[in-house]
Amino acid sequence: MTSDRTAAPGGHPVVPGPDDTASTQPAARSDVPAEWDDRTQLTTLLDYARATVHAKCAGISEQDARRAPLPTSPLMTISGLVSHLRWVEHGWFEVDFLGEPYRGLWTKDDPDRAWRIAIGIPIDRLLADYESACARSRQIATSSGLDTASKKELKEGPFTLRYVLLHLIEETSRHNGHLDILRELADGVTGP
Repeated sequence: MTSDRTAAPGGHPVVPGPDDTASTQPAARSDVPAEWDDRTQLTTLLDYARATVHAKCAGISEQDARRAPLPTSPLMTISGLVSHLRWVEHGWFEVDFLGEPYRGLWTKDDPDRAWRIAIGIPIDRLLADYESACARSRQIATSSGLDTASKKELKEGPFTLRYVLLHLIEETSRHNGHLDILRELADGVTGP
């Protein structure tokens, strides 16, 4: 991934990934941890869900990745989901947990921007950007204890890295269900 991209198709600005040197290859897809400690179980299940995003998108055409088959959800596309998941990683790990500035696409005036402009970005690039965000999140998770408190707080107070991992397992898995349905509607592909 390079940081010299300044505009997506249609002239929309592109925010560089958090680590331009990060691998853009997803983690191996296995839901069985190598060890049974909490950290290994949580990170294995999250990486499994992340790798499933890539599996659901494997071989999808650009046209099908941009298709919005649900009349009541015109932004619900495979491209939009991948873009959304990329910014979810950034938001939870970098912004909320570490307290870093938000670099994403969401604004008060355009809260759906990541979903909307995704249809103008090639799916391979969206997946690479997503994997770069996941690589940065893995670095953060490795360098913090599971019970480390967040810099930002929910209305209930600070949360922990353990909560972030659990939340991302839930959210990524839920969106994998959406990807599964969208993929079958797009081209009939089912599985992984």
